[in-house]
Amino acid sequence: MISLIIICFIVGYVMIAMEHPLKLDKSVPALLIGSLTWALISVSGLEILNHHGEPDSLERVLLHHMGKTAEILIFLLGAMTIVELVDLHKGFGIITDRIKTKNKYVLLWTVALIGFFLSSVLDNLTTTIVMISLLRKLITDHEDRIWYASIIIIAANAGGAWSPIGDVTTTMLWIGKKVSTLGLMVHLFIPSILCLVVPLLIARFIPNFNGPLQLPGGQERSGGKASRLLSSKTMLIAGLAGLIFVPVFKSLTHLPPYMGIMLSLGVIWAISEYIHPGEDFTEGKQMLSVRHAMSRIEISSIIFFLGILMAVAALESVSVSSLSGEKIGLLQNVAENLQRAIPNLDLVIILIGVLSAVIDNVPLVAATMGMYPMDVYGLDSKLWQFIAYTAGTGGSMLIIGSAAGVAAMGMERIDFIWYLKKISWIAFAGFIAGAIAFIALYPFLPDIHM
Repeated sequence: MISLIIICFIVGYVMIAMEHPLKLDKSVPALLIGSLTWALISVSGLEILNHHGEPDSLERVLLHHMGKTAEILIFLLGAMTIVELVDLHKGFGIITDRIKTKNKYVLLWTVALIGFFLSSVLDNLTTTIVMISLLRKLITDHEDRIWYASIIIIAANAGGAWSPIGDVTTTMLWIGKKVSTLGLMVHLFIPSILCLVVPLLIARFIPNFNGPLQLPGGQERSGGKASRLLSSKTMLIAGLAGLIFVPVFKSLTHLPPYMGIMLSLGVIWAISEYIHPGEDFTEGKQMLSVRHAMSRIEISSIIFFLGILMAVAALESVSVSSLSGEKIGLLQNVAENLQRAIPNLDLVIILIGVLSAVIDNVPLVAATMGMYPMDVYGLDSKLWQFIAYTAGTGGSMLIIGSAAGVAAMGMERIDFIWYLKKISWIAFAGFIAGAIAFIALYPFLPDIHM
């Protein structure tokens, strides 16, 4: 029966990876394997282990995993609502309208660094959409623009890796108490910035990033000021402050992050209700409401996370016998076998990063969280920090390797083969540079938990 559970998971995983050829939303196979794996465990009567590695009832173990999954989903719903609310109020235009340079290489550094730091607060998908919308105002030549959009993918993924709220996988590790806020920032900021800076330095030798920008006569560089609202600046400040406040709230109260995001969303929601008395509209107010912001959230992504996290939880919980005869979870058994095959753990984690360019990094990170027990690898251990970096940045090596890449692919019609030939090696150079920096610097950095 264990073999049937594994086959069920692998078939679903392949269907997720083949989402575009199959023309089937990846949420469908995620939901199927999320329910079928547990159903197979239940009807077969297999032994289940709880999070302490002890035999327990299926109901209690299932309830525990559903609770941990719900923490992530509630957090994501709150964060996504805040981001959409700021976007509805055209708050991000405050940032993008300030770019005035006409030098292509200076523009590249400017938009890449904005994307890098913006992604540490927003998710990489939203950051990519915002930055590509900006590029459309600044660069009219499509060939040039797809080069810039490709670097934005690298910037957005690198920026999300060093912040607990910057990437779904990093958020999962943070909520799962594998990494801390300060621990991430201290250990991953330099590797993450190198992951971007190396491609930016390479870009100096690419013709599309050199010379002056050519704009049609009479075109305005900053096309967004007229369309901004009186409340744009207030909502931008409130939204970013609310997101940044969440890690602070967690460190002060020691409550789970979803409590902090609930508080931030409540405050920002209240601000959005009373912020419009000076606006020159009446009926349009409902289009700026939280209800409308929630309607723009991609709920299918939330459903996907629900299905895949519960499927991985099933593999983590089902009991198998190790080579020593001890009863351990299936994923932990996989980790032990992998460790025997590849003794160097750093190499294993780099491989995980490379795989994240092909395999969705959410189930990949969820699987690693079940493979390595907390009693061996504690809070802010080198393992979890390195996984946060590699899984967060490895997706840049293929256009389909991250949500940021898929968004850019759709918005700018970037060809898979073009990206593979032109950008993948640049992204890999940045990825490896950051990985080497992490390994070299980790022993010398302070051990800080917050």
